[in-house]
Amino acid sequence: MKNRVTLKAARSSGFTLIELMISLAIIAILAGLALPGYKDYITRSRLPAAAATLAIQRVKLEQYFLDNKTYVGACAAGTVAPLPAADDFVYTCPTLTATEFKVVATGTAKVKDFVYSIDQENNRLTTGLPADGKWGTATINCWVTRKGGVC
Repeated sequence: MKNRVTLKAARSSGFTLIELMISLAIIAILAGLALPGYKDYITRSRLPAAAATLAIQRVKLEQYFLDNKTYVGACAAGTVAPLPAADDFVYTCPTLTATEFKVVATGTAKVKDFVYSIDQENNRLTTGLPADGKWGTATINCWVTRKGGVC
């Protein structure tokens, strides 16, 4: 009897190049759809911190006024109303007179185009928004926290 050597076709395991390319294309499409939404989500999550900090700063400035009968000298270290530490926003007091104040929060990094302010009459203004128009376009009498100028 002759020894018969039978050769079985070697079955390769793994993926073909076309399967890998299709998988990568699908992943790229999904990432392209998800990334803008994620960026907007991150931006929206950082905006309420500025609003809360400005509201707290207003209370501190009113306390300073009750103690000193003026806003002059507030927003300084060592007072009851020092400027808040910078986080995603930088805080300034461009107006401090005997009877008026204005505190401005200017965005940095991921929220760089947002500018919020508050004054002694509790006027809450959004004076800066991204230029793409998705968040609104004009000065708005509230703090914009959502796309379309929604407060």
